[in-house]
Amino acid sequence: MASVPPRPIPLADADVSGAVSDTALNDIVALDALSLSKAIRERRVSCREVMQAYLAHIAQYNPAVNAIVSLRDTATLLAEADERDRQLANGESLGWMHGMPHAVKDLASCAGLPTRKGSPLTSDAPDTQDSISVSRIRAAGAIFIGKTNVSEFGLGSHSYNPVFGATRNAYDPTRIAGGSSGGAGSALALRLLPVADGSDMMGSLRNPAAFGNVYGLRPSQGRVPYGPAPEVFVQQLSTEGPMGRTVADVAQLLVTQSGFDARSPLSLAHDASHFPSLLQRDVKGLRLGWLGDYDGHLPMEDGVMALCEASLHDFTAMGCEVEACAPDFAPDRLWQTWLTLRHWMVNGSLGEMYADPARRGKLKPEAQWEVEGGGSLSAAQVFRACVDRSEWYRSLARLFERYDFLLLPSAQVFPFEVETHWPASVAGKTMDTYHRWMEVVIGPTLAGLPAISVPVGFDARGLPMGLQIIGPAQADLAVLQLAHAHEQQTRWVRRRLPPMLAGGR
Repeated sequence: MASVPPRPIPLADADVSGAVSDTALNDIVALDALSLSKAIRERRVSCREVMQAYLAHIAQYNPAVNAIVSLRDTATLLAEADERDRQLANGESLGWMHGMPHAVKDLASCAGLPTRKGSPLTSDAPDTQDSISVSRIRAAGAIFIGKTNVSEFGLGSHSYNPVFGATRNAYDPTRIAGGSSGGAGSALALRLLPVADGSDMMGSLRNPAAFGNVYGLRPSQGRVPYGPAPEVFVQQLSTEGPMGRTVADVAQLLVTQSGFDARSPLSLAHDASHFPSLLQRDVKGLRLGWLGDYDGHLPMEDGVMALCEASLHDFTAMGCEVEACAPDFAPDRLWQTWLTLRHWMVNGSLGEMYADPARRGKLKPEAQWEVEGGGSLSAAQVFRACVDRSEWYRSLARLFERYDFLLLPSAQVFPFEVETHWPASVAGKTMDTYHRWMEVVIGPTLAGLPAISVPVGFDARGLPMGLQIIGPAQADLAVLQLAHAHEQQTRWVRRRLPPMLAGGR
């Protein structure tokens, strides 16, 4: 695909780097999502030019990371962009994403594209309907260009699968991008997309954000309605949510995704439309509780805690008060609660495939292990885990009586070699399951709390890390506000482009 010459756009609207100039980037793909939206709306750039710029950028950089899959035909996408331009010429705008290229996480249904979920057991036929969240992104004017790669059925924080292969890290393609929203994270970091959707069960919005030096928000349970789905009451471990290179972009996409839908009876009816306009907040005096490694319970790769602890000084420089704290809940009990409920839910979703010998062998061993674990559970064990989960929520609620927010690393390791499925050990401690190395993310999930991963810098190898800001129940706006203040203080996304975008630096 031929390169598209950069179109001049005022740099005041661009995602301008402090330490590394963005002049190596096409001016269009250098824009953050809201600035791109404004440029399109004001007709300083056409939807066709935007699509051409992104497709050329994808052609150049996606092969290095394999973030976007099922990419649609160029001529068709340009025709759709032309139609968006005709709409603008007639004074019609569908919404803030009008004419913006978007790729949907390959776990969510998107009409016209297959949803492979990284599994050969799925069909390559295009879907005929959108998921609730995707339908809202479509209604906001986005043009769907393809899907973002995932781990098989979303299991594991490493986005590899037998259908599309592995997604690689934007900062070091020899290493993983995280998962299961790994394709979304790498695509954002490399400016292959303006903004991205994802989902999070065991850190799948937070872990790839940390590994990609971007932002990933796991919203409060019910903030983004999930479905349509066969079961709409019990499934509460996973939630969809936004990722972006700025907190403002994350907030705007959350507005698009959120809101009550009758097909999802536990979805929240609260209006989030005011979130983007209220991000600026005085954070002086806020009390932050630092959970660290749960008093040594969580093994951490050398350097993770150092980066996260150094970031605490950024919060104190903003006027926040930070002190170490610990929940009155045994971490081993928390992990057992997680294992039980995850086994139970995965057994429910994949049990039918496992029961068919012809299909069982096409499930990765980790998926089979989850199903088998769920099949051995009694009703009493599942109920006990639900009670323990409730007590965990109450334990955190007691902490929130003292603290406004809680802080926790987003991962226990830096991105590891892409050929490794999962670490056998961390800091000398054997990992007894395929996901034990991501134990740090289960707390917000089980409590149903809003949590965003914010960038906190890089180790000596140039590998990124993130920190979770966790808020009380349904305090999504407050979490976004603190993340926004942290972004203004640190500006990690702008300070450090992926090396391949920064001339190899």
